[in-house]
Amino acid sequence: MTEWTDVRPQRTPGMSAKDEILARLRTALDAPRRDEITEAADVPRSYQRADDKQELRTAPEKVRGVLVQRLEDYTAVVHRTTPSEAPAAVAAALGAARTVVVPSGLPDAWTTAVQAELIVDDGSADPHQLDAIDAVLTGCHTAIALTGTIVLRGDERGGRRAISLVPDHHVIVVDADQVVLGVPKAIQRMGEDPRAAWTMISGPSATSDIELERVEGVHGPRRLDVVLIEPAPDPTPESEPEIQPVTQPATDQENTR
Repeated sequence: MTEWTDVRPQRTPGMSAKDEILARLRTALDAPRRDEITEAADVPRSYQRADDKQELRTAPEKVRGVLVQRLEDYTAVVHRTTPSEAPAAVAAALGAARTVVVPSGLPDAWTTAVQAELIVDDGSADPHQLDAIDAVLTGCHTAIALTGTIVLRGDERGGRRAISLVPDHHVIVVDADQVVLGVPKAIQRMGEDPRAAWTMISGPSATSDIELERVEGVHGPRRLDVVLIEPAPDPTPESEPEIQPVTQPATDQENTR
């Protein structure tokens, strides 16, 4: 371990703040390293990683439960459903919306029960036109349970960023296999397409910048609904009829007694 002391130059009469800052920078650059790490392989890797035991061994249903709890903490509304009931859940999440903008590659099966007018985004609508639309419906790329974060990729399911920011109501459909426990696993999934445009959403848009009063809808949608599609539960096996004991007929010897 290299001997190192944090000796800073003392400000002398007539020395300006700029000279003092530059002198400190020169001192820091000339100082030897605090440790013996010289290569990337020597950097400690004790932080949480995508292959962390907690990430790999936690039951998927528990991970989804944590996601739901975090989303609800952010005042988002979560609709837990199954693949067969997903269209009805999407329609319920959209509520009374009359117009809904959707990305070009949104699965048709999700919108079979929607009564609102669906507007497929072709990239031509400007913010003023998008502001006149009641809601937006998108898929997602990844959902992070521990932080309650939904990750959208700028593709045919997530859409361009403008459609997820301008309309006042955002409905996101999340498949069970898109839910991960922690941020490292999410970053690993996002690394499959590092050049993509990513949007990370943790609850409805809100700020408390002015007098610590919470105001929603300042930087994005005021309302956020998440439709979580989970595997259908296994059917309960029918109970077998109870077998009644067979009564043996009395023998001749017993009848003569």
